[in-house]
Amino acid sequence: MKTQILLPILAVAAFHAGLPSAHAQTAEQTAKQVLEEHPIIDGHNDVPAQIRGRFDSDFSKFDFRDTLETLGDAEKPMHTDIARLRKGGVGGQFWSVWIDPELPRAEAVERVIQQIDTVHRLANQYRDLEIALTADDIERAAKSGRIASLIGMEGGHSIGNSLAVLRQTYTLGARYMTLTHWKTLDWADAATDAPKSNGLSEFGVRVVHQMNALGMMVDISHVSPKTMHDTLDVARAPVIFSHSSANGVTDHPRNVPDSVLKRLPDNGGVVMVTFVPSYLKAERRDWEAAEKAEQERAKALYPGEKARRDAHMNGWRQATPMPSVTASDVADHIDHIRGVAGIDNIGIGGDYDGIRFLPDDMQDVSTYPVLFAELVQRGYSNDDLAKIARGNILRVMRDAERVADHHKIEVK
Repeated sequence: MKTQILLPILAVAAFHAGLPSAHAQTAEQTAKQVLEEHPIIDGHNDVPAQIRGRFDSDFSKFDFRDTLETLGDAEKPMHTDIARLRKGGVGGQFWSVWIDPELPRAEAVERVIQQIDTVHRLANQYRDLEIALTADDIERAAKSGRIASLIGMEGGHSIGNSLAVLRQTYTLGARYMTLTHWKTLDWADAATDAPKSNGLSEFGVRVVHQMNALGMMVDISHVSPKTMHDTLDVARAPVIFSHSSANGVTDHPRNVPDSVLKRLPDNGGVVMVTFVPSYLKAERRDWEAAEKAEQERAKALYPGEKARRDAHMNGWRQATPMPSVTASDVADHIDHIRGVAGIDNIGIGGDYDGIRFLPDDMQDVSTYPVLFAELVQRGYSNDDLAKIARGNILRVMRDAERVADHHKIEVK
C-alpha cells in the first residue's frame, strides 16, 4: 500500500524537478503519436512534374513505392515516395499539377489535363494511394489506411482565361487553384511580376466566385498583396495559401504580409507553411540572390566554357558558405502566424519535389516529425498539432463544400 502511494508522489516530484517520470514522453514520441492519430494533409508537392520531367510520364520507369531504389546513385534523389510518406506521417497530399506559365493557352490547357491524368494514374497504380475529392473522402482513406491523393492546380494560366475550362478541371478532380504562378495574368497580379490589374480584374473576381460556386478552394500563394486583399474582399469561402510563409519573419514577395494574416480569422483561411529556405530565413534569401548574381557573372566571364564556369562557382561557394536553415526556422514562421492570425489558420505545405534546397534536417517527406517535435518543445499542445497537421485544412475544405451547396449558380 505504501508503495502504491509513493509511486505517484515520486512521479510528481520528478516532474517538478524537471526529471523524466516513468510515463513521460520525449518530444519526438509525442510528435509521432500525434501524427499517427492525425496524419498530415500537406498542401503542395510537385511529384507530377517530376514524373513528367524525369520519366516522360512513363510509369514503367519508376517505382513510387521506393523512388530511392528506382533512381539509385546516378541522379539526384526525389524527395517523395510511399515508403517515406508513411514514415513522415502523411495521410493526405495535394499533388500540384504545375505547368509552365509561358505555354500558349491551348497547350497550357492540354498540359494541365495531362498532369491531372498523371495523378489519377498514380493513385490507380498504387493501392496505398486513393483519389479524394471531398473532406469525407480524406477521412475514409485514413480509415482504410490509405494516403488521400488530391489535386491542386498551380496557376490560373492553366484555365486559358476560360471559366468553362475551370469548371471542367474541377470535374476532373482539381480541388484548389493557385490564382497565379510567378507570372502576372490578364486577370490577376503575381507577387513576382509587374502588375496589370492592380490586384484582381473584373474577370478575376468572376474566377473567384466560380471557384466558390464549385467548391474549389481559392489558393492565394504566389499572388501580390493587393491580389490577396482583393480576393479576401470578394471570397465567399475560406482561402488557402498552399505553400507560403510569414513576411513578418522573412521579407520575401512569396510570403504573407501581416496585414493579410490579420484578416484570416474573419475569412477562416489557412496558411500552409512551406519549407523553402529562402522564404524562411533572410540570410538564406540573400545568399541565394548572391549566388544567382555570381552565376550571371560567371557566364559573362566564361561564355561557352561550362567547365570553367562550374569551377568558378565551386570556388565561390567554398568561399561563401550557404547559411543553414532548419526545422526551427519553419517553426518561427508558425509561431508568427499563430501570434498574428491564430492557431486555427495554420497548415503545412512543404513544396517537396518542387524546390532545389530544403532545411538541413527536413530533406524529404519522411521528416515532418522533426518539425512537429520542434513544435512540441515550444509548448504546442496535442490539439494545436492536430489542427496544424490536418484539422484546419479539413475545416476549410468542408466550409468550401458548404458554400458550394448554397451557391449552385453558374458564373457567366
